Amino acid sequence: MAERAPVRHPSEQGILSILLSKLLQVIFFLVIALIFSIIVEWIGMTFFWKEQGRHHSEAMLAQELHYLDDDFKRSAVVEQPARFARKSADLFHDYLFRKSGIEKGLTWLAAPQGNPSRLRGYLRTAYVAAADYTVSAMTITQLFAVRLAVLILALPAFLLLGMVALTDGLVQRDLRKWGGGRESSFVYHWAKKTIAPTLILPWLIYLSMPVSVHPNLVVLPFAALFALMIAVMASSFKKYL
Repeated sequence: MAERAPVRHPSEQGILSILLSKLLQVIFFLVIALIFSIIVEWIGMTFFWKEQGRHHSEAMLAQELHYLDDDFKRSAVVEQPARFARKSADLFHDYLFRKSGIEKGLTWLAAPQGNPSRLRGYLRTAYVAAADYTVSAMTITQLFAVRLAVLILALPAFLLLGMVALTDGLVQRDLRKWGGGRESSFVYHWAKKTIAPTLILPWLIYLSMPVSVHPNLVVLPFAALFALMIAVMASSFKKYL
C-alpha cells in the first residue's frame, strides 16, 4: 500500500512576526500617502496654482502650524502639541534631506561655477527647471510630518469616544434583549465592516489634502462616525452570529 503523505499544518505566526508585519504595512501606507501628497501638490502647481508655485506648500505649512498654535494648547499624549508637530517636521526634514545628503547635493547643483563639467551642467539645468517642484516636495514632507503628528495626537479622542460608544451600545443591547426587541445580524456585520474605513479614511484624506484645513474638520467627524459604528455594533451584537 502506498504510504500517505504527511499532513502539513500551516505554521502559526508568532506575536513578534505579526507586529513586524503590521509595522511594515503601516510604514508602506505612510510612504504611499507621502508620495501621493507630493504628486497632488505637483499637479496643482502645474495646472491650478501656477502663480503661487512653491509658495502654495509653504503657505499651507505655515497655516497648519498656526492652527496648532491657536487651538491645540494641550494634549493627552504630549504637553505641547505645537512643539511636538514642529519637532516631527524638523525630524523628517533632517533624516530625509540633510543626513541623506540630498540637501547638500542640491546646494552643490545650485552653486554657480566658472567652468562646470558637461554632466554637472546638464544636472544643474535640470535642477533649475525643477527647483520649485523640488522645494515644494521638501515642504510637503514637512507638512506631512505635521499632519501625521496631529493624527497621532488625535488617537486618544477615537479611543475615548469608542469606549463611551461601546458602553452605551451594550446598555442599549441589554434594554433590547430584556424588552424582547428584534435582533439583526445584518446590522452588526454592516457596522463591523464600517469601523475600519472610519479609522483609515481620516489618515488618507488629511495626509493628502492639497489645501490647508483645520484638523477638527477632519478628525472630529470621523471620530464621531467611528463611535457611532461602535455603538451600533455593540447594540446589535448577538451571542450566535
